[in-house]
Amino acid sequence: MTSSANSNSRFVSHPPRPPSWVAARAISTTYGWVPPSCAASAAVVSKSRSGESSKRSWVKATSPATWNELVVDGRGNVYVNGRCEFDFSGGPPKGIIALVTPDGGVRQVADAIAFPNGMVVTPDNRTLIIGESMAGKLTAFDIEADGSLSNRRTWADGIGADGICLDTDGSIWAQSGPMETACVRVREGGEVLDRVELDRSPFACMLGGPDGQTLFILAAEWRGFEQVEEAIADRTGQVLIANAAASRAGWP
Repeated sequence: MTSSANSNSRFVSHPPRPPSWVAARAISTTYGWVPPSCAASAAVVSKSRSGESSKRSWVKATSPATWNELVVDGRGNVYVNGRCEFDFSGGPPKGIIALVTPDGGVRQVADAIAFPNGMVVTPDNRTLIIGESMAGKLTAFDIEADGSLSNRRTWADGIGADGICLDTDGSIWAQSGPMETACVRVREGGEVLDRVELDRSPFACMLGGPDGQTLFILAAEWRGFEQVEEAIADRTGQVLIANAAASRAGWP
């Protein structure tokens, strides 16, 4: 299926989850920079629907990393990925994934990630999939009982993943390729099932809506790294929607 996204955005309300899920699904990161070494600390903070916040843990990298994306699994484990600031033309740095456990423990669980980006966890809490943007692929790990990651493997090649999401068929929505202007629904192995054509670059997508089958896409014009500031000033960002073949699944 190939389609075009609808540029008319809309808001959809969802029934609230039980209170025990609110903090876990509302986790966000705060960023703290430690110059000049580029080592960073990030506080993982839970925030309830009432607006109350509490610091859950400090994430401290043993390698020079700044924090980018996170995902919370169904057991309350928080996976946070990071990378060091670098010259894009000089190749990818060695990104990492850190784990914050429900009791506040922190440890590194993966390394050598080529520009780590969006992550998803399958509904059974057994697999984590991450976008390696500078490698143009999705990479999967098995999740062990203690939250550790093992059995690293390529899930799909040729995907320019930034923000990604998972559906009930086990497929992932992601950017079609580095610097491309389409969102694709891809299954493990790399087969493209559906494609949504855009007039600008997608940077994140998420399934939602009353039935979980509305694909929300964040997109903006991409003019190259040398024109980032100009593109931001021109405010080309949009929230786009498209119908999806299957509803959302897993985490987030």
